[in-house]
Amino acid sequence: MRSQTQFTSTFNVALLSLVFLFMFIFLCQPTILSFSQQQTSQPQTTFTKATPSLSNALIHYATTNITPQQTLHEISLSARVLEQKSPCNFLVFGLGYDSLMWTSLNYGGRTIFLEEDKSWIEKIQHKFPALESYHVVYDTKLHQADELMKNAMGDEECKKVTDPRYSMCQLSHKGFPSEVYDIEWDVIMVDAPRGYFDEAPGRMSAIYTAGLIARNRKDGETDVFVHDVDRKVEDKFSKAFLCESYLREQEGRIRHFTIPSHRSPLGKPFCP
Repeated sequence: MRSQTQFTSTFNVALLSLVFLFMFIFLCQPTILSFSQQQTSQPQTTFTKATPSLSNALIHYATTNITPQQTLHEISLSARVLEQKSPCNFLVFGLGYDSLMWTSLNYGGRTIFLEEDKSWIEKIQHKFPALESYHVVYDTKLHQADELMKNAMGDEECKKVTDPRYSMCQLSHKGFPSEVYDIEWDVIMVDAPRGYFDEAPGRMSAIYTAGLIARNRKDGETDVFVHDVDRKVEDKFSKAFLCESYLREQEGRIRHFTIPSHRSPLGKPFCP
């Protein structure tokens, strides 16, 4: 999730414009509504003070050369969903230079970041102390992906919908903070852990567990995004465990799935 390359100044301007757009909509909405409801000829203006998260995001992205790893079009895909659902519960696998942006786009909601690199958490928290992040440890390796896929596809336990802490599926991650399992998430972004070399954890259990969390909610649905689907693991595991029938759209390297609760009605297949 953290940036490994620096993009061009054109992208910086585009991203900054996106931040400005959301700030404009957020700040001007009360004024627009107030104006449309006025019955007198006396114009009235309603001012709303910018929130600290929005102000910090604007200042940060206006003064840094380090930009998010996702492209403008990829960010826009999930930003549209957040615009509809926020304030909401937003779970993000990965902590990086785009984290302040995600928190700002979910202003008033709860945004939690899960990160494998403890030293990286300390660095980001020092710069943005308001971000809520937790250190997590994964017990998988990228080179195990094929074996994990084979075992999971043949294991009926991996098709049962339950609390991930009590699942018997090998892919279910049981070591997240309790908040991850206890909160019903409206939006989940899988952009971590690392998955670009053999000894990296890979995103096998992150993708499966995200899907299980979505299915296990009491009712409603969860929007799940998976980044880097140009890679083998993200491609195959998202299709297998978030289900192609739940795929809503793809933009560049990011896929958007909408997963409904499987707790009612009972007996719903894991992948319709």
